[in-house]
Amino acid sequence: MRNSRRGDVDPFIVMDVMEAARQAEAAGRHIIHMEVGQPGTGAPREAVEKVAREMASGPMGYTVALGLPELRARIARHYGEWYGVDLDPARVVVTSGASGAFLLSFTQLFDTGARVGLGAPCYPSYRQILKALDMAPIDIATRLDSRMQPVPGDVETHALDGLVLASPSNPAGTMLDRDGIAALSEACAARDAALISDEIYHGIGGRGTSALEVTDETHVIGSFSKYFSMTGWRVGWLIVPPEHVRGIERIAQNMFICTSHASQRLALHAMDCTSELEANAAVYAANRRLMLERLPKAGFARFAPPDGAFYVYADVSAFTDDSRAFAAEILDEAGVAVTPGLDFDPREGHRWIRFSYARATADIEEGLDRLTRFMAAHGHAEAGTA
Repeated sequence: MRNSRRGDVDPFIVMDVMEAARQAEAAGRHIIHMEVGQPGTGAPREAVEKVAREMASGPMGYTVALGLPELRARIARHYGEWYGVDLDPARVVVTSGASGAFLLSFTQLFDTGARVGLGAPCYPSYRQILKALDMAPIDIATRLDSRMQPVPGDVETHALDGLVLASPSNPAGTMLDRDGIAALSEACAARDAALISDEIYHGIGGRGTSALEVTDETHVIGSFSKYFSMTGWRVGWLIVPPEHVRGIERIAQNMFICTSHASQRLALHAMDCTSELEANAAVYAANRRLMLERLPKAGFARFAPPDGAFYVYADVSAFTDDSRAFAAEILDEAGVAVTPGLDFDPREGHRWIRFSYARATADIEEGLDRLTRFMAAHGHAEAGTA
């Protein structure tokens, strides 16, 4: 049977790691999960109780393609509360997770062959969605001294039609400040390149700076998966300039019809569960402190200290030139699941590992104990801290 080359995308390696960890657990082992960027908490309790009552009161059918008007208005209010941005709710599109937002954004902004810059290392699905849409993902090598973020000169050097920013980034967890985002926005404007700002980790490690604080000529992507702890409910949002709303709406009508009605209701209620959400964020902050203190002592000393999200991306080239095999070794011997850097950077990722600290603090402490013993047993600790 015929087969399109659009489907010729790379696997999401972290999902393979999750499956290997699942198999180990099925065999009776206790695995510490430091591989996946998933909160160890569920959706806010009060929000779940509210949506359960709503679901019991009657069926939830289709919503309009752009999302529930009250949720769009609440997201717009959120930008006023967090960033001081006066945002028209008409510019807000509710999406099927941030993944749905990227698909809508890339489809609206770029034609076949468009060159879209990605600061490598980066979230791998950017690259694979662009490839599946017959666009050209352009990996931009970043450096530790630029905190693993692209710099303005990259836009012209790589002749980009667009640039995806991530602040905080996945996998490095580094943020761009207002001046950094403004400089990249200006560089994009000078080339008539589209700027897409991935802000899905805002709230974890601080509110961050939104691209909307410096320009309206941007697509901004948010998510209920991380700070709002709603990964499996698959709700995100996309903010676009007014002239893009109708185009996005037409694409969304045909691709998705609408985001899950129940998930949208839950998202609406979750936005007002501040106490529980901030308590979750405090756990991530405590975990981050543990990681920054103990990873270097274990031997993982080369990384850009993360500002937000819940990741540390460490250089392991002193120990291996095959991060995938090294991650498998750590899982097999230490019982800790970690993600090889090849997911995030096909060129240099063979010498990097991502650690997630999204789980409970007790799990992170146990994982660090196991990693320390593993590194000591292999004589790696001194090499990592040299």
